[in-house]
Amino acid sequence: MEKLKLDNSINLFQEAKRLHPGGVLGIRRPDNFVEEEYPIFLTKGQGCKVTDIDNNEYIDMLCSYGPIIIGHREKKIDDAVIKQIQEKGFCFSLTQPISTDLLKLLSERIPSCEQAIFVKSGSDATSAAIRAARSFTKKNKILRCGYHGWHDWCVENRNGVTKNITSEILEFKYNDLERLKKHIQNNKDEIAGLIITPIGHQLGKNVEMPEKNYLESLREITKKNDIILIFDEIRTGFRTSIGGAQSLFGVTPDLSTFGKAMANGYDIAALVGKKEIMEIYNKDAFISSTYFENSLPIVASIETIKFLEENDVLNDISKKGKYFEEKINKVIEPYNDICELSGIPWMPFVNFKKGIKKKLLRNTFHSNMIRQKVFCHPFHHSYICFRHTYDDLDYVINATENSLKELKKIV
Repeated sequence: MEKLKLDNSINLFQEAKRLHPGGVLGIRRPDNFVEEEYPIFLTKGQGCKVTDIDNNEYIDMLCSYGPIIIGHREKKIDDAVIKQIQEKGFCFSLTQPISTDLLKLLSERIPSCEQAIFVKSGSDATSAAIRAARSFTKKNKILRCGYHGWHDWCVENRNGVTKNITSEILEFKYNDLERLKKHIQNNKDEIAGLIITPIGHQLGKNVEMPEKNYLESLREITKKNDIILIFDEIRTGFRTSIGGAQSLFGVTPDLSTFGKAMANGYDIAALVGKKEIMEIYNKDAFISSTYFENSLPIVASIETIKFLEENDVLNDISKKGKYFEEKINKVIEPYNDICELSGIPWMPFVNFKKGIKKKLLRNTFHSNMIRQKVFCHPFHHSYICFRHTYDDLDYVINATENSLKELKKIV
């Protein structure tokens, strides 16, 4: 396939490397994508489309790694934010009536939410949850499954992290109860909390659904052993259902973290949970930031939640996701020796199977998707947003088929 014209992005990347470590940060680095066809410098977004500095327009299947649940530049939400700026201001760093309004919305919709605090990112929220669990139980060790951010206790790359921090973290695999039980047996009365994404989605790996009674077993085991159960719902909250996967599966944790889709792209996250645990931040534990109570994402979150409910957004996304899943599976079937579709209707992921050519196949596939102006991530599942139309999804399905056909030249 013919490469896109990306001269401006390539030139800007050279300048960015002079001013920024590597030019871009984290998993956005070019070595995680396609050499000389990424990074793409974006200039604007509208609905389910994004446009780069070379004026190439893409169907956005990454949706900013999940926050864009409705669409880019959603007028009703952005208008409410602009009104707050123009008529009231936004950086007071103190409590406001709108804070209580959002707290009420969360407590009425999330099963585990008796109290809540606002933070800026998913990493903030999961770290606040761990601190609360440790402070409440007076224990230190944490059972961890999945990706939970970049802070020292959970970061995947442990360069720069002291060993005494990571020694308190006990890892286990999703759907693996035996490994979990061994950790508890070997560390009895030392474990403060268990944190898990209720739907498994480790970086670069297939998205996993919980096996029968898996989440129920976690609830029973943690309760029996006085361990705080924490659901990391940063990706699943306000997407699988308004109240997250805990509503979907009917299992209520002690603490939960929410973010991403709760404000359609504005920077807010929340730690929610049982009052007796959350009250630890009223007396024994501490968390604070100048920007936690910023008005703009709070207003955006209120308007997003209203929009999701008034427009039946999650049901719409689920229907589109099931349609996409059915069509993609048919496209992938002739290639199931090298790739597979995993995930759930809201969060699909075409992943490549292990083998000596996995990286080459994966990078070639995604370079071909970019050349057809579909933006998705080689190591991260995609998202479907409200503004994706069936025509958009059909285009992505067709682009997927074209990209897979190109792999015949490699296999």
